[in-house]
Amino acid sequence: MSEIETTTTENSIKNNPKIMRAWALYDWANSVYSLVITSTIFPIYYTILTTAYNKKEFVASANEYQEVPVRNLIKIFGESYEPDAILSFSYAISFFLVVLLSPFLSSLADTIGNKKSFLQFFCYLGATSCMGLAMFTGMNNIFLGLLFSITASVGFWGSLVFYNSFLPDIATQDKQDALSAKGYIYGYIGSVLLLIICLYLIQGITDDPKKQNILIRVSFLLTGAWWFGFSQYTFKHLPQFGNVKENLPKDLVLLNYKNIFKKHAEHGGFWEVFKDNVSFYVDIAKESFKELFKVGNKLFGDKNLKFFLSSFFFYSIGMQTIFLMATPFGSNVVFPKSDEKYKLIITILVIQVIAIFGAFLFSKLSKKIGNKNVITISVIIWVVCCLSAFSLNKENPNLQYQFYGLAGLIGLVMGGLQAMSRSTYSKLLPVDSMENTTYFSFYDVLEKIAIIFGMLIFSVFIQKFGNMQYAFIAMSAFFIVGAILIRFVKAKININ
Repeated sequence: MSEIETTTTENSIKNNPKIMRAWALYDWANSVYSLVITSTIFPIYYTILTTAYNKKEFVASANEYQEVPVRNLIKIFGESYEPDAILSFSYAISFFLVVLLSPFLSSLADTIGNKKSFLQFFCYLGATSCMGLAMFTGMNNIFLGLLFSITASVGFWGSLVFYNSFLPDIATQDKQDALSAKGYIYGYIGSVLLLIICLYLIQGITDDPKKQNILIRVSFLLTGAWWFGFSQYTFKHLPQFGNVKENLPKDLVLLNYKNIFKKHAEHGGFWEVFKDNVSFYVDIAKESFKELFKVGNKLFGDKNLKFFLSSFFFYSIGMQTIFLMATPFGSNVVFPKSDEKYKLIITILVIQVIAIFGAFLFSKLSKKIGNKNVITISVIIWVVCCLSAFSLNKENPNLQYQFYGLAGLIGLVMGGLQAMSRSTYSKLLPVDSMENTTYFSFYDVLEKIAIIFGMLIFSVFIQKFGNMQYAFIAMSAFFIVGAILIRFVKAKININ
């Protein structure tokens, strides 16, 4: 393709309304996993299935006996673990897998020029895993449930590596804040809509707990179908990107399953093609991690990116860990009674609605005070949220109302900080780079390492103290470090 043709193609892609809408709609498709599976129904279902029985304890402040759940411990290699600690460990495993896979796959995508195909692969892995959760029925197959939970998480977070990398490809810098926020807004609206449908199925049709559990499993099927179905619009209109090399193998067997069954006589037979493929993938694996370190050195060689990424790492430890563990925390600390579990879902539903306004508000605010100041304000509010969560008293009769206020505050900053982080990073990258997938792979790997670190801290605190609240002090410390580091960023584009 000539230089003129390439420029013309890029001009027709950037700021194209249909392409930008298709990109943003993937948030509508995949965010149902984040809300239904990660934040609400699955954690509550997991709590129900891992609860052995409820015992009554006298609460002096309420002057009454209240039911307290007694959990089944999970045995692994002869050791017994708290169910919530195992769930936290399982999330850490999924993020570890993404950290290992994403640099290799990003490099492969940039080499072959088919990052949309990788986006599709992880999307389908996540969607089918959500449906697979419908087979999780109790302690007898809890490891099957945890397996699908891990693969769904890999599908979701793995797809975001490629999805996020499209942002600088399809929008100029002046459009990226609004488009990033638009994606999150679509995601919040779509996920809220499906959650309402699922809640109606579970709560509105029957009061029988056994039938409700069946309908919960139906909601997992709906989540996977929603993710799979709505993503088709994205895949139809989103273009492929990448610098396709000429020295590709004779036949990429592993990327086209139909080729596995061919004889490949024209290329010297199957084994010749297979050896050619193995050599190719080994070289890609070596180069991908070399490229990741090279990109890391390049990014941290830029002062703006160095301070932004350092800040992002620290506040991501707090933000993403709290996001993943908020439901187990609310379920065990604030809503321990079985008949109160769905109050928690309503609370999270309200958080999502508030997050829509948060993403929109912070996007508009960034135009007036700059991305850096918006991120700083968001992180400081997160510190307040952490300290408030630590100070919650189980015996306080107003505990639930305090939790509602805290949840509303989290909703406001959650959407804003996520959207601003993605667009700020995109703005700081080299313009029109062909390495955007690798750049965003580094961004996502850094985020996953932060989450692994945060989840391990939570797991240790749960296992050691049997109480999640102590972990919030550690989370607040990470937010404070993030708030300090972001102040060293000297903005290029709309970052004051």
